[in-house]
Amino acid sequence: MESYLKSTIRNIKNFPKEGIVFRDITTLLNNPEALKKTSDALIALSESHRIDKVAGIESRGFIFGSILAQKLNVGLILIRKPGKLPGETLSQDYELEYGIDTLEMHKDAIKPGECILLHDDLLATGGSARAACNLIEQAGGIIVQISFIVELSFLNGRDKIINYPVESLVTYDSE
Repeated sequence: MESYLKSTIRNIKNFPKEGIVFRDITTLLNNPEALKKTSDALIALSESHRIDKVAGIESRGFIFGSILAQKLNVGLILIRKPGKLPGETLSQDYELEYGIDTLEMHKDAIKPGECILLHDDLLATGGSARAACNLIEQAGGIIVQISFIVELSFLNGRDKIINYPVESLVTYDSE
């Protein structure tokens, strides 16, 4: 399965800057068979967990986050960049390679004690995933799993989310 999914992911050299190989899932999304296999594989990873809601991180985490929520018959929580949500929000800063960014979530998106599946398309340095975990827990949610399509293991993103069950469908050990 991993080799099949890797074959559907486009590698773009020197994007967004020199020396980086960007793992582009738009080619996977454009392939109906790969889209279905990815969805089915993500669902299979979560079957042993009680899940009340799925949280997706902007923006590509929304794609499979919504598919997961629909297939699991649960609600979807949007975790977004600042200023994109209309209601009262919780906010969490996180470090980037050169600076700080912020994620937000509606304050009323989670009821205390709800079990949350957090999803994003890619795990790199772990900053946005860690910030999303903080938001979920600040709202009283319990993270039962974090899933990714792609993991760049050489960037050690798991180190920032070691207290949670983490699953990835595809792992790249180097650029």
